[in-house]
Amino acid sequence: MVRLVLFDIDGTLLHTGGAGRKAFRHAFGTAFGVSNGTEGIEFAGRTDTSIVRELFLKHSVDHSNENLHRFFDTYYFWLDHILHNSEGNECPFVREFIHSLKSLPNPPTLGLLTGNVRLGAEIKLRHYGLWEEFCTGGFGDDHENRGEIAKVARSRGSEMLGHRLAGDEILVIGDTPLDVACARAISARCLAVATGHSPVTELESHSPTWAVRDLSCIEAREVCS
Repeated sequence: MVRLVLFDIDGTLLHTGGAGRKAFRHAFGTAFGVSNGTEGIEFAGRTDTSIVRELFLKHSVDHSNENLHRFFDTYYFWLDHILHNSEGNECPFVREFIHSLKSLPNPPTLGLLTGNVRLGAEIKLRHYGLWEEFCTGGFGDDHENRGEIAKVARSRGSEMLGHRLAGDEILVIGDTPLDVACARAISARCLAVATGHSPVTELESHSPTWAVRDLSCIEAREVCS
């Protein structure tokens, strides 16, 4: 039985209209005077901290703690501002599926497994009224590698539940092949949803436990039993 469900954010819970990418571009320009600095940088499925490292390397900015704080402090401002001026939305049937999970006879604990840094995740989810649905997780400021973030999320969930969670007691829900890899890193079940940029056929090729068009195509009890 699944006791911990970990959701990815971008493309799984939300479509922000590219707010994160835009905020990165504006933040890098504001903090370091580089316009269009994110051009050519891949964002999908990656951690915020790995993207910043690539930006710093590409534009010869010292990867110091001072510069990291400088960047992210600026990023949080821009992210909040851009979200309030963007056309975004929740992914299909997100709230219904969360409600179904919470209505199970033995409801699992809900958490996050995301490459977003924690405050960035909170800003995004609060904007859409979803932050309070989750009580634990792993974030981009825990580690640059998503597999290691998955291990952090498992550890925090285990501590919260007072029980070392086995892989089949954890369900990872995400929209990219990298989310499938995250689940595999902790031997968890994986529900891959084609609500991001990856079609079902691509997700299926990475052998998740389930691959569906969206969260209306599967029952909470099926993935948690």
